[in-house]
Amino acid sequence: MKKAFFTLLAAGALVFSSSATDAQNTVQAQQAHTEVAQKASEPAIVQVSNSTYKFKYATNVRRDAGTSHGVIKVASKGATATVTKSATIGSGKWFKVRTGGTHGWVHSSLVSKSSGSGVVQASAKTASVSSSAVVSKALALKGIPYRFGGTTTAGFDCSGFVQYAFKKAGKSVSRTTLSQYAQSYKVSSPRPGDLVFFANTYRPGISHVGIYIGNNQFVHSGGSKAEVKSLSGPYWGKKFHSFKRFK
Repeated sequence: MKKAFFTLLAAGALVFSSSATDAQNTVQAQQAHTEVAQKASEPAIVQVSNSTYKFKYATNVRRDAGTSHGVIKVASKGATATVTKSATIGSGKWFKVRTGGTHGWVHSSLVSKSSGSGVVQASAKTASVSSSAVVSKALALKGIPYRFGGTTTAGFDCSGFVQYAFKKAGKSVSRTTLSQYAQSYKVSSPRPGDLVFFANTYRPGISHVGIYIGNNQFVHSGGSKAEVKSLSGPYWGKKFHSFKRFK
């Protein structure tokens, strides 16, 4: 009887030891996976030769690359900056700059490279476009699925949708919602082809953009697909921020 008891006890200890080892291995595997994921999410920072740029607009200079980092300075429009590094986050590029003794990060779309004479070089493709062409190109994209970070007909996010529609209409515009907001000016009487900005949707502040098509309606990529919505609706009406127009 005693022999049977000790046999069962030894077997139980073996099972416990095996379970503990399995659990420890699982935890270690999870930790390794987390470390790999963290490293993969970190932007690759590239050293670049010092180049002189000028700010296109009054621009937030941030502690690190990305809009989630705090603002340490607001650089004046036309102020000069020396770019020393670049980092790519998703489909957007950020520059580390030195301006007026401050070192920080800005989105690449908010600065223009200066020529040797100190004159800001013209941006590529700044020609005006027909508002009807923008609306037509945007409406042709209805039904394409929403995809966070998407910039192609395989799937769009809101700013990727706007960028693509304007490109098809003949105008190159910046990539993100915030840079498109900075690149445009506010209008009180919107016309088809203007931008519609919304605030406090999935994050605080300016967070969504669409294209105004008239009759208090806009087309955008949001929810599950690109579609036409009304500004009189209960959700978008409450989130509406402003109408703006590209410069």
